[in-house]
Amino acid sequence: MRSLLFAILVGLVGAALLHIVIILALPRFTGQDAYSRVLGLYEMDSFFPLTNEPGATGLANDDPFLRVAVCGFSVSTSPARFVAKGSVPFWSLSIYDADSNEIFSMNDQTAVNGNLDLVLATPIQLVDLRKSPPEALAQSIMVEMPNEEGYAVLRALAPTPSFEEPARNFLSESSCEPFRR
Repeated sequence: MRSLLFAILVGLVGAALLHIVIILALPRFTGQDAYSRVLGLYEMDSFFPLTNEPGATGLANDDPFLRVAVCGFSVSTSPARFVAKGSVPFWSLSIYDADSNEIFSMNDQTAVNGNLDLVLATPIQLVDLRKSPPEALAQSIMVEMPNEEGYAVLRALAPTPSFEEPARNFLSESSCEPFRR
């Protein structure tokens, strides 16, 4: 009788684990994970603002007080540089790899002078940049990217209608592009 109960318990635990694994892996197999959706936004290396209604990719900005833009990038041939300036009450940037694991995040309080200036690079590219740092990167934050591809999410706070235009300008004037010496 004990072995029958033990077999039933092991079977239930195994079935529960199997269901959890299937549910977590499903977006990866269907091509509907966040990275695949970001790649569906035209081309890489540019921030694209999200609208309140889901577009063709299914990505949408569902927070009424935040304006959001996303950018797909690759550091396989050169580092990626993210730059944004403007007067918004709050902004944040999150960097994700192709598996949607967060690699790095920062906001206006952790940035130099409140402006976004970030360089993502492979370990070899970072060594090269640190050996002979370009003058243009004197104030840049340099971050190691463990994988070659990923995406960035830039958010700007617009708590009242008067901040709507500065938030949209902040996102539209931001850049996500390969860094060239």
